Amino acid sequence: MTTTSRRHARDRRSSESILLINIGQLLTLRSSAAGLRRGRDMAELGIVHDAAVLCAAGKIVSVGTTRDAFRDPAIKRAKKLRELDCRGKLVLPGFVDSHTHPAFIHPRLVDFEKRISGATYEQIAAAGGGIRSSISAVRDASRSILAKKILAALHDMAVQGTTTVEAKSGYGLSTESELKSLQAIRDAAQRWPGTVVSTLLGAHVVPPEFASRRKAYVRAVCDEMIPAAAKKKLASFVDVFCECNAFTETETAQIFAAAQENGLGVRSHLSQLTRSRVQPLLKFNPASLDHMDCADDEDIAALAKSDTVATLVPGANYFLGLEKYPPARKLIDGGVAVALATDYNPGTSPTPSMPFVLSLACTHMKMSPAEAITAATYNGACALRLQDRKGSVEPGKDADLAIFDVEDYRELPYWFGVNRCAATVLAGELVLQG
Repeated sequence: MTTTSRRHARDRRSSESILLINIGQLLTLRSSAAGLRRGRDMAELGIVHDAAVLCAAGKIVSVGTTRDAFRDPAIKRAKKLRELDCRGKLVLPGFVDSHTHPAFIHPRLVDFEKRISGATYEQIAAAGGGIRSSISAVRDASRSILAKKILAALHDMAVQGTTTVEAKSGYGLSTESELKSLQAIRDAAQRWPGTVVSTLLGAHVVPPEFASRRKAYVRAVCDEMIPAAAKKKLASFVDVFCECNAFTETETAQIFAAAQENGLGVRSHLSQLTRSRVQPLLKFNPASLDHMDCADDEDIAALAKSDTVATLVPGANYFLGLEKYPPARKLIDGGVAVALATDYNPGTSPTPSMPFVLSLACTHMKMSPAEAITAATYNGACALRLQDRKGSVEPGKDADLAIFDVEDYRELPYWFGVNRCAATVLAGELVLQG
């Protein structure tokens, strides 16, 4: 039994080969399109019926029909072969959750109640709630306790079909506590069979002790946090919350420049509550710009010409009780590569469930089921620049798969509030639920 009290059998014999057979629908996500999936290409799922997938040494070795699988020479070469009869179930690439905030200690229940009573996001933050209310607990927590919390979240995500997670710091907001958070993320990642991509989010908000010295805090992020995280190899990306109550476009550009000087990629929370211009930030080639609720036609046109993914996180809109959701249809129809993520965090989106996010994307943002699946797998991998390893079921890619007890891929967003994930394969390690 895991720390989340979900019963499942974990097989850690990573040296064994796994053959999945009798797959009802296999969504390979193979496509004729190269690079980011845009427009009509987002609806291409590369479906194979009555399929089989062979995994060995943490990689996908072959993909085809069950009939052809046993004729494959790779089967004969496989050692310690374990056969898994999928009995008509759905198999797809493991979800890539490319925007999460798991490095926290407590849920924000006071914020929750205030919001129910009518307080806005900005009003809660002004009253001392919001992001700042999570700071003291993270600063006081030991690295081991923080790692335990993060590991529990990773397990919760895995049992919902997620195999790759981007994990941000951002609730310590001092050099010491931000590095501690990143170290805790690394500790948890080492104990989880999936893949974790770490992101430094020291620029989440200005902490209370710097309230009247915000320039000094931006310098601390640029001159202390980023170089230390890069030197210790604790982060792949630097994120900035670019918003009216967080950091300005100018400050975001300053922090992006510092990240690039230290060899780190960049990404940003952008245009969630108010619009920030996309064009000035694209010169830094961000891997993704996330939220994008307030994106306008100019922003969409600029993104369509770039290699930057727009990562939409409708779980936050749902939990905040907002009527407006990110403009997914305008983005997709305008040629922007769209990804989906949970935005798992204690204040605005406390869900580890990518299937729930798929449901929100279809019902509230009018994405088709196929588009939502592409956004949650292949384009999510692009948002982390891992598309050469993740996001599709093809020979040579990581053996990251999700097995769902449904017959048709459209059932993934159709069922909500219930977990239909029967098993996951994380880097070749089979995790069965039961």
